[in-house]
Amino acid sequence: MIKYIVRYGAMRILGVFTYPEHSVFQHGQRVIVRTTRGQESGTVLCQATPESLAGIKGEWIEDRVIRPMTEADEIECRRLQAGEKDEFIRCRNIIRKMEITMDLVRVEHIFGGERIIVYYVAEGRVDFRELVKVLASEFQTRIEMRQIGVRDETKLLADFGDCGKEVCCNWYLTEMPPVSMKMAKLQKATLDPTKISGRCGRLKCCLRYEYDHYIETQKELPPIGCRVNTEEGEGKVVGQEILAQKVIVDLNDHGRKLFCPKSLQILSLEQPEKIRKDVAEKTEEE
Repeated sequence: MIKYIVRYGAMRILGVFTYPEHSVFQHGQRVIVRTTRGQESGTVLCQATPESLAGIKGEWIEDRVIRPMTEADEIECRRLQAGEKDEFIRCRNIIRKMEITMDLVRVEHIFGGERIIVYYVAEGRVDFRELVKVLASEFQTRIEMRQIGVRDETKLLADFGDCGKEVCCNWYLTEMPPVSMKMAKLQKATLDPTKISGRCGRLKCCLRYEYDHYIETQKELPPIGCRVNTEEGEGKVVGQEILAQKVIVDLNDHGRKLFCPKSLQILSLEQPEKIRKDVAEKTEEE
C-alpha cells in the first residue's frame, strides 16, 4: 500500500492518502480522494516518504485515494466550477438581503456534492446561524461557513505577484509565515510600504525566506558599536554589510572604510546592553 501527498480544495490543502492497489501515481496526476469533507478532486504531488513529510509543517489528514480521475470526473469538475459562479451570486444576494456584515470571497462546491463551503471576510465574529439555514434551503446541501483573513483571501483570489510569478500563498505555501518590518530593515530592503507589500496589503512573504540566513550570518560579524583595531588604526564599527561579510569602521580622521572581520581585533563594546537589546529586537518576530 503506497501513500501519496495530495493537494486538494480551494485552499490548496495537503493530505496524505493511501491507495490499496499497486498502481503508481505520477506527479501532477489528478485523482478523486476521500477527505473529512467528502469526495474531492486533488492533484498528486509525490509519494509520502519520510523526507517529503518532513517538509510539511503543521497537521495533515490521512485518508485514501478512491480512484484516478476519469473523463467523466473531469466533466463533473468543470460543471461544478462553472456552477460556483452562479452560486456565488445567489449567496451574495442572500447576504445583502439579510443585511449581514460580511464580505463574500468565494463559494466552493465539493466534488461529491456533500457540502458547499462559503469563504468570507469580516471584522469580527458573525452570527450566521439564520444565514446557514437559508443557504441550506436554497442549495439543498450542507453549508459550511469559513471566516478567513486577508492573506487567505489573496490565496483564494490572487494570481501573480510583482515578481511575475504566481503568488507564493497560492502556489506552494502550506502556512503563512510571520513577517515583520524588522526583517525588511535587516535585509536593507526599501521601507516603502507600497513596494514591500504583497497583493494582500501585508508585508511580502518573501521577506521571510532569507531572514534566518541573515541572522546566522550576522552573528559572525562584530556588532555595531564595537571598538576594533584595524591595520589603519583604531576605530568603531558603525555598520554591517551582511551578505558581503564585511563591517564599516569609523576611523575618525581617516573616514569610514570596509573591513573583513578576520582582519580586525575586537577591543571593547560601547553600550553593550543597548547592543544586546538591538540584536534581540532583530531576532524577534511579530
